Amino acid sequence: MSTRLGRSLRTRLAMFAGIAMLLLYIIVSASVLYGIRNEASDARAHDIRGKTITVLLMIKRGRLPQVLDPAGLDGIQVINPRGEPVAWTPNLAGQPRVTAAIPHLRQTNDYTTLCDLPAFNGQCQIAVVLIAYQPNGEWTIYGFGPAVPWYVSPQALMFLIGLAVALVALTWFGVSRVVDRTLAPVGDITRKLSLISAGGGGMRVPVPETDDEIKALSETANEMLGRLEEALEQQRVLMERQRRFAADASHDLRSPITAMRTQIEDALLHPEDTDWRETGTEVLASLDRLQAIVTDLLTLTKLDAGAADNREPLDLSELIAAETARPRHKQIITTLQPGLRVLGDRLQLARLLTNLLDNAERHAESKISVSARQDGDDAVIEVVDDGAGIAPDQREIVFQRFTRLDASRSRDVGGTGLGLAIAREIASIHLGTLTLEDSDVGARFVLRIPISED
Repeated sequence: MSTRLGRSLRTRLAMFAGIAMLLLYIIVSASVLYGIRNEASDARAHDIRGKTITVLLMIKRGRLPQVLDPAGLDGIQVINPRGEPVAWTPNLAGQPRVTAAIPHLRQTNDYTTLCDLPAFNGQCQIAVVLIAYQPNGEWTIYGFGPAVPWYVSPQALMFLIGLAVALVALTWFGVSRVVDRTLAPVGDITRKLSLISAGGGGMRVPVPETDDEIKALSETANEMLGRLEEALEQQRVLMERQRRFAADASHDLRSPITAMRTQIEDALLHPEDTDWRETGTEVLASLDRLQAIVTDLLTLTKLDAGAADNREPLDLSELIAAETARPRHKQIITTLQPGLRVLGDRLQLARLLTNLLDNAERHAESKISVSARQDGDDAVIEVVDDGAGIAPDQREIVFQRFTRLDASRSRDVGGTGLGLAIAREIASIHLGTLTLEDSDVGARFVLRIPISED
């Protein structure tokens, strides 16, 4: 198919070039023919004038016969001063004045081409006129000869047609060769692309040595293939993360369900020894954990679907003050710079702060420090606890979904393992970043969000 298309393109380009050459040649040939025809008409008029001048000499000498010798012309007619034909060649005998189109005013020696003369059956003639001045007035002498056709002569016409055929053929051949050589790299690229499959990593198309658009095309194709490989790799990584996420979600959802089933089965086996209030409380706690996990999963699903829904200008310091004012089990110390205006979704940013505070509260010994300040074009919020902290090699792991470090699982009761993942996703949607940075004590979460100009 590609070869057929390539030949079709070559044929079309060669045909267009041939047609363009033919049109250009027709224009040039028409101009050349026009010039040659004018020159030939002047030459023929000069010849007719030379043969007609003998009649003028006869008039001058007073020896004009009534019937004239054509002398190789199509006809000769003499008009006396009264406008009457007085001498003619045999084919014009008895004819009225053949034409009055010439001479033009004040022209004693004139010629033109006429095609509507009845005396010559409508054949185009070169009519030459000479004026003989005599004592009794002006005598007019007309000489007629065949007009030069538009093609000048059959030989000239055949030569021009043969030259046109030769030029079109050479143009067709030359363009076909040039297009073949130009499109040869395209054929190589097409064949290489046809071999590339989803699993064919490292595939690239050949880059020609020429410095032209096809080289740019092949380089762009290689860049595109590189991006496709990266996209496929990212897709494989994402699918692996989704499989791991599904497995982790199934495990975390199964745990409270299993606990509730065990509690209820134990209670049903020994109903008389069961404290149903205590059992209900335990089941309710498992349901709360299950509800928290499902809620966080729904939140992540919404965040994965797109950006913040209800963005508005808001004061980040006021939002932090409102969130930290709620009662908690650990002391919260705030240092807030007023007037930190950002463009964001109030509910999502509040959820981000709540998740950071909840995480800090679970791991802090006694207090949590929250600060907000402007740094360049960003608002910077820091949440620092006085707990054991997180090792540098685990600072990115904690932002993965369903991640709870083994050392802190005993202290992470009630957590879903999704809070920090949700917080980072919200920060990303707001064109910001959420990272874990060095701290003298505990864990230090740093949130950066662009300042709004409004």
